[in-house]
Amino acid sequence: MARRIDVTGTGGVRLAAWEFADPPKPEAEAEPDGAAGAESGAPGVLLLHGLMGRASHWASTARWLAGRHRAVALDQRGHGRSDKPPEAAYTREAYVEDAEAAVEQLGLAPVVLIGHAMGALTAWQLAAKRPDLVRGLVICDMRASALGAASQREWADWFRSWPVPFASLADVRKWFGEDDPWVERPSPSRGAFYAEVMHECEDGWRPVFEPQHMLSSRETWVYDAHWEELTQVRCPALVVRGVDGELGRAEAQEMVRVLPRGEYAEVPDAGHLAHYDLPEAWRGAVSPFLDGLLGD
Repeated sequence: MARRIDVTGTGGVRLAAWEFADPPKPEAEAEPDGAAGAESGAPGVLLLHGLMGRASHWASTARWLAGRHRAVALDQRGHGRSDKPPEAAYTREAYVEDAEAAVEQLGLAPVVLIGHAMGALTAWQLAAKRPDLVRGLVICDMRASALGAASQREWADWFRSWPVPFASLADVRKWFGEDDPWVERPSPSRGAFYAEVMHECEDGWRPVFEPQHMLSSRETWVYDAHWEELTQVRCPALVVRGVDGELGRAEAQEMVRVLPRGEYAEVPDAGHLAHYDLPEAWRGAVSPFLDGLLGD
């Protein structure tokens, strides 16, 4: 079961936040409104998906966390069931302010931020900006180094290569799991991941997001390095990488060194989508860190 809670992001953008299980109630029944988590005594967690993702990609993690936390996943602007504002609205500042608004409006502070890829960047930028709101940070497979113009051109070419509209969800799963030139070996979980971000239109299945909005979002971070914000994160932080993911070991360990209270973990046999591909191994990688935060 998933419960939707609307959040008002920066510029009045309507954001959909989701609880995938009833929040823990250790003391008393929680209030029905969005800020109930602050009164239930359950520590708050905000889960932030990556570019093109959606809150449902965190469903398994959120349900697992719900045993001891109030876990909420956010559809970020332009994604999932949240509003799709005009292209100019996809700035780094907007994403960070949206997450900040979600933490405050949902009563999650002091929150543990768990982010994947772009969501991880948003998480550490918010932790640097508002240390009063954040008690812990999990960074999953996001680089701190600049990626450059060539990377942005490759992504634009990749979006143009999509054979949209897809005739069926089975075709979506096959293309993203097998036929996509970026797939090195068949990956059914990758196909399932992308099937979750498609919806049926009159002419077939298309993404719920606008690819140009995704490129605009990405353009705001690929040309710059983000090491400075890491140095400003005061809370405990865990850097997690899939061994076959996009974040290399050397860069991940340098991120840990730069973070004032950084720790490192990896998920064997996982790629970029570690939390989605191998949920049990992912949970094993992050559990000791989260247990330590509960003990603080």
